[in-house]
Amino acid sequence: MATRTPGGAKGSSSGTRGGTARRPAARKPAAGGRASAAKTPARSSNARKRAPAASRPAARSRAPQRPDPISTLFLGFWQFVAQVWLLLARGVGGLARAFGRGARELDVEHRRDGQGLAFLGLAIVLAAATWFDPQTWVLKNLGRLIRDCLGSLAMVLPLICLLPAWRLLRHPERNGDVGRILIGCAALVGGIVGIVHIAHGTPYPSAGEHALQGSGGLFGWLLSAPLTSTVTAFVAVPLQLLLVGFGVLVVTATPVHRVPDRLMELRDRMLLREAEALDLEPEPGRKTAKNGKRSRKTEVEVGEHHQPYDTPVMAETKVVRADEIFEEDDRPSLADELLEPPEPPAIPAPPDPTPAPRITEQLTLSTSPPGDGSYTLPAPGVLKAGSVVKPRTKANDVVVNALSEVLDQFNIDAQVTGFTRGPTITRYEIELGPAVKVERITALAKNIALAVKSADVRIISPIPGKSAIGVEIPNTDKDIVSLGDILRSPVAANDHHPMVVGLGKDVEGRTVVANLAKMPHMLIAGATGAGKSTCINGLITSILMRSTPDEVRMVLVDPKRVELTSYAGIPHLITPIITNPKKAAEALQWVVGEMDRRYDDLAASGYRHIDDFNKAVVAGKLTAPPGSERVYQPYPYLLVIVDELADLMMVAPRDVEDSVVRITQLARAAGIHLVLATQRPSVDVVTGLIKANVPSRLAFATSSLADSRVILDQPGAEKLVGQGDALFLPMGASKPMRLQNAYVSEKEIHEVVEHCKKQAEPDYREDVAAGETRKKEIDEDIGDDLELLIQAAELIVSTQFGSTSMLQRKLRVGFAKAGRLMDLLESRDIVGPSEGSKARDVLVKPDDLPGVLASLRGE
Repeated sequence: MATRTPGGAKGSSSGTRGGTARRPAARKPAAGGRASAAKTPARSSNARKRAPAASRPAARSRAPQRPDPISTLFLGFWQFVAQVWLLLARGVGGLARAFGRGARELDVEHRRDGQGLAFLGLAIVLAAATWFDPQTWVLKNLGRLIRDCLGSLAMVLPLICLLPAWRLLRHPERNGDVGRILIGCAALVGGIVGIVHIAHGTPYPSAGEHALQGSGGLFGWLLSAPLTSTVTAFVAVPLQLLLVGFGVLVVTATPVHRVPDRLMELRDRMLLREAEALDLEPEPGRKTAKNGKRSRKTEVEVGEHHQPYDTPVMAETKVVRADEIFEEDDRPSLADELLEPPEPPAIPAPPDPTPAPRITEQLTLSTSPPGDGSYTLPAPGVLKAGSVVKPRTKANDVVVNALSEVLDQFNIDAQVTGFTRGPTITRYEIELGPAVKVERITALAKNIALAVKSADVRIISPIPGKSAIGVEIPNTDKDIVSLGDILRSPVAANDHHPMVVGLGKDVEGRTVVANLAKMPHMLIAGATGAGKSTCINGLITSILMRSTPDEVRMVLVDPKRVELTSYAGIPHLITPIITNPKKAAEALQWVVGEMDRRYDDLAASGYRHIDDFNKAVVAGKLTAPPGSERVYQPYPYLLVIVDELADLMMVAPRDVEDSVVRITQLARAAGIHLVLATQRPSVDVVTGLIKANVPSRLAFATSSLADSRVILDQPGAEKLVGQGDALFLPMGASKPMRLQNAYVSEKEIHEVVEHCKKQAEPDYREDVAAGETRKKEIDEDIGDDLELLIQAAELIVSTQFGSTSMLQRKLRVGFAKAGRLMDLLESRDIVGPSEGSKARDVLVKPDDLPGVLASLRGE
């Protein structure tokens, strides 16, 4: 450890007294450095090189100069001005920050309106400066500056400012495209002013202000002069034209490969050929209305329902997000954006004009056409609009901050990169850094729930189609999804299939509609109060809003007697609403018979689907065989809705399961589709056979993980928040889609039903009800044991072994009940007489079992 020498101490103390004593003290360490140079020669040489520079005589002999008083005064004045300017800048900055913090408290719609009005005000000011002869000094010089910059194109600048104003005020939910349009307009105007400047001979600024204002201005000179001087005007003009074309493509959001399609669309719009292109050959029920206009429904081509990779879900491809803009191919054209009507307001929408009536014709399921032959669909305005979509709120910012704090607290290299807000749920996206395990995020589910103050947190890893983890958190300020908004959306309006129904909106705010004909059957399940009944009402109302009785007929089964009573008397029913579970089982058997009759016609005519058969009937390609008086008529779709499957399974489990399985296995090509709903998703209600043949599932909130696995074969439904929050697993999908089911009020249902009742009277099928009330003397000795007797007959005939003890074990009945069943089978010549302890002879072969069962039922 080095010690301080007395000389060094003295030098140190003298160095504190004045500058004259500091130099000798400074030379002391230098000498010490030379003394130690023997050990480090390199440092010694460097010290010798630096020593003359440190002890330069000229530096010691320089005398201080006396400051100039004028310079001192001038410098002081500028320092004062700088301090005043700094004070003013801080004050203005503080006011701006205070105003900005206050602006954050404003609603998103008000901020967008403010931006749109700002662009509108700027357009007015620019128009006053360029289009008129201003008298004020500010407008006069502003107009002169604009004409000097843009030349003869200065008149177009106010119109360019009007375009973003129109976008922000007319379509506030698409404000992300304003930047794109401004960039496209800049490229478009830049190319034009360059061409105009070249056309006027490329005048330079030295030619005078008048020459610049008559050509392309300073911008035109900057964009054209370098090109003309290097590659000549013959090359510069095509380059400017490419810039103009690029600006047009950016403004209209048109990729180069889609230019021909956009030109054809523009031609069709100009020639008003859109309606003709959509429907050249009207179909029955949609052909010619009273006003002479044609329907927009497209014809069903042969085999059109067998498209590869087809899906029943029809969701919007455009996504409006708070943190990203449209992809280039997904952006709508400028003409579509300007012509598209605005989103429905929060207030009730006014009723739309009454649509044209549809001509109905006699049906196979009916004995006479309903009404006077014309049917008018309910007006779209009957269904009210929902709340205004909010792509971002203050609550979302609070959750983003909470998620970021959780990641920082646990030192995880990840960040929240954005979110997509849905009506009920917001999905926050978290991107991981390199070498960060996904399990580190999924293990923080409870910590995230604690931070965001919500117990209903669901983590998706990864988000389908993205390299990010999704955290789904319920919104504290939920939006209302109305069925009217779903059915009025473009995705629903562009598809005119009669079986299209509105489901709701997904987590990203996209409209989700589905085609029941492509599902082809669906299971809806959830706990009490989760939204199952509202979903059933939405499906039926969608059918009533979009389809006539000649297109879709329905069988409604309501064992609870209160859910579907609102639809009593609508012309779409082929039988009154069924409330008795035993009658419901018989109605399902009638549906099986109807399916067999349709397949007989398909087999005889050589078609594989009911759509192809109907098309051939309408075209007159099918004729009855010789000697037959039958007249071929198109078959309507048949939709069977069971509101509570558990009640049916309690009364006649075997018959209901057999009918459901047979319908779901075969009825797709026959145009018969089944919707099963239950609030008790247990294995004894939703059996394995039913699940295997019902491919589409819609799960609402369940009370346990086991119920979720019964519905979806995977967890997830137990974490839903209820009130319409659902997981939709369509046919062919591996992961469910989370959506908020659309809401329809009882008042809206009443108005739709009353409109349908005024159009036509219901025409019920008598044979459906005949099987329900049929009483036969042959069944008097059977009493209430018909179901057990049928099971006993199936068991004995299939095994060819007649034993009373076997019936006791298999059917779980007592000896007296098993003996009575055996006596009933003996009286009907199914088994032989008793021979003591030996098994009875079975007199019926397995091939004859269907006829035996039909005789037991009295058929």
